[in-house]
Amino acid sequence: MRRLVVLGAGTAGTMVVNRLRRRLDRARWQITVVDQDDTHVYQPGFLFIPFGTYQPGQVVKPRRRFLPAGVDLVLGEVDRVDTAANEVLLTGGRRLPYDYLVIATGTTPRPDQTPGMLGPLWRTAVFDFYSLDGATALTRAMERFDGGRLVVHIVDMPIKCPVAPLEFAFLAEAYLRRRGVRDRVEIVYATPLPGAFTKPIASARLGSMLDERGIVVEPDFLVERVDGESKALVSYDEREVPFDLLVTVPLNMGADYIARSGLGDELNYVPVDRHTLRSTEHDNIFAIGDANDIPTSKAGSVAHFSVDVFADNFRQHVDGQQMTGRFDGHANCFVESGDGKGLLIDFNYDTEPLPGTYPAPLVGPFALLKETARNHWGKLAFRWLYWHLLLPGRPIPLPAHMSMAGKHRPSTKEK
Repeated sequence: MRRLVVLGAGTAGTMVVNRLRRRLDRARWQITVVDQDDTHVYQPGFLFIPFGTYQPGQVVKPRRRFLPAGVDLVLGEVDRVDTAANEVLLTGGRRLPYDYLVIATGTTPRPDQTPGMLGPLWRTAVFDFYSLDGATALTRAMERFDGGRLVVHIVDMPIKCPVAPLEFAFLAEAYLRRRGVRDRVEIVYATPLPGAFTKPIASARLGSMLDERGIVVEPDFLVERVDGESKALVSYDEREVPFDLLVTVPLNMGADYIARSGLGDELNYVPVDRHTLRSTEHDNIFAIGDANDIPTSKAGSVAHFSVDVFADNFRQHVDGQQMTGRFDGHANCFVESGDGKGLLIDFNYDTEPLPGTYPAPLVGPFALLKETARNHWGKLAFRWLYWHLLLPGRPIPLPAHMSMAGKHRPSTKEK
């Protein structure tokens, strides 16, 4: 009996076990997935909770519901991976031997890594929304906020769902306008990037949208600490950004057991071949989703498209064949822009987000880098697709590799 152990039953881990359970002979393969609890959260929904679009109960379901028959779920915390012995050690002392290991424990906000962030202002004037508790607490803060300086802030890249801070700024601006208090609020977007996004065409488009909404951008802002007494972000070059309400995206890091196991980089992400997702150090270890160091967005779409490639590659690998699939870094993200509209971006390792239509030329139905109501409804509809198609590993008629069909490079006038 060959043993596959998957660490993490989130988006990537759940898709992996659903795909591989169908491909691997049940008489020859034992599949075990490990996670700390039985609670699966729909993380894209966190963005909507502070504005009342979703309630917390709408983004939480049991993990076991989405795992196929014949897969063992072990609830426990990983202490470390012993790569020499091919074993996973849990904190209670249990050992899980493996022949192949898939690391899918994602990335987690770490407010403890920024001095002062977890001070007396935490969850009173300083909030995050990348966790269920944080998004829920921020709901009450947004309801009470009726004037002053709102700062939306990113500590450093990479972060999961890198467009979410922009979306929060857009949604907050529209929310405050609907409440009739927008004229009493200054909104600042403080980012370590030189602009609104990492790629020039999208950055220019998103930056112009911030300008249109009167949202001030503080670029190249690398925070050194949060000063709780003066209520200000302080950067390494001694710039200060005062706030009345701070909505921050803390530093994101991979799981601590990855460091203890000697498997990760300085942020606990596992170095992998960016096309096959196999560890650069261990032939029988793969890292999927947000847990690896591939140079693309840490987004659910990346997990989806990469698992499409990985599942066939894994079958070839364990059969002693060369892996023929090559993941191209494909990612796409809906970007909520407020007032019932949104954008869509679609890109990969080599091609930045471009205008056009997706997935089909001309007919779309979604517009790229253009605000439409259809994009907004597409984002809301994705929650149903996530629970009913994506997690169970059912086919979704979208190509894993990015296509240039429907895209075009903008002219100088369009830019």
